[in-house]
Amino acid sequence: MDRLQPLRRLSDAVNQVAIVTCVACVLIMLGISFTAFLYKLATGSTLSWTYSLARLFLPWIGFLSMTISLRYGEHVAMTLLVRSLPRVLLKVAAGLCLAVIALFALMLVWYGWIFFQGASQVYMVSDQIQISGKFTAIVVPISGVIILLHLVQGFDLLEHFIDDESVIEELIDANDLEERS
Repeated sequence: MDRLQPLRRLSDAVNQVAIVTCVACVLIMLGISFTAFLYKLATGSTLSWTYSLARLFLPWIGFLSMTISLRYGEHVAMTLLVRSLPRVLLKVAAGLCLAVIALFALMLVWYGWIFFQGASQVYMVSDQIQISGKFTAIVVPISGVIILLHLVQGFDLLEHFIDDESVIEELIDANDLEERS
């Protein structure tokens, strides 16, 4: 039995929560923008707070989508170069890549937490709407923790180990099954 399996399931569950949160943030931003648009159409004047409020969701979308793309191996990589290496060097390069990702995640947690603790400003969206800077700052260490959690997936995070031919064959087989149905 693999000892990391419960952590891998947790990583997948956290990834699903991150996806839902990103979608919710985008929908909230769209809702705010659409409200501003409808208000402008109806009254001819603008709501001054809509842009300020909508942009507070951008850090959440950016940082959480970074963790989602990492989980699916959709991050920046030099796959062609790495795949041309012998198998032993490929594993060394993949290990180094995971170590760099871990270092980046630790820096996000460490410096992000310091940033969060020091975030004392208040965003004045309007006279009635005031949002603490901590709302946007907390996403930095949260993203670092999620990236560290995703590292339990190991080499599955890296597309260096994906066999293109087997993926293509799976896609062809899936299409054949759909056509037969």
